[in-house]
Amino acid sequence: QVQVVESGGGLVQAGGSLRLSCAASGRTFSRITMGWFRQVPGKEREFVGTISWSGGNTYYADSGTGRFTISRDNAKNTVYMQMNNLKPEDTAVYYCAAADNVEFPLDALYEYDYWGQGTQVTVSS
Repeated sequence: QVQVVESGGGLVQAGGSLRLSCAASGRTFSRITMGWFRQVPGKEREFVGTISWSGGNTYYADSGTGRFTISRDNAKNTVYMQMNNLKPEDTAVYYCAAADNVEFPLDALYEYDYWGQGTQVTVSS
């Protein structure tokens, strides 16, 4: 079992930045692939990006490429997502997810086994 808890969401103006954090616990954090997803009411949850167990590899959806950066600190059991140049269309609930394996990249919902409760990001125009 892995428990994940997101934090760092909030309200920001367009062009601003936020850093989301995801604290994980419950098993060997350094041996699991982590991912970020987001969801807008009435729409399906969509993939944002993922990071390999070592942190050496990242993969992003087109929406985040060049603006979002995922990193991890295995000593702190934490994954981060730095979001820059935010746009109103980035407004969503952002979810952290953990996969019960080290395969990479993982960009589908069904590939992740554990989910956080989500953190709201609102970007005003």
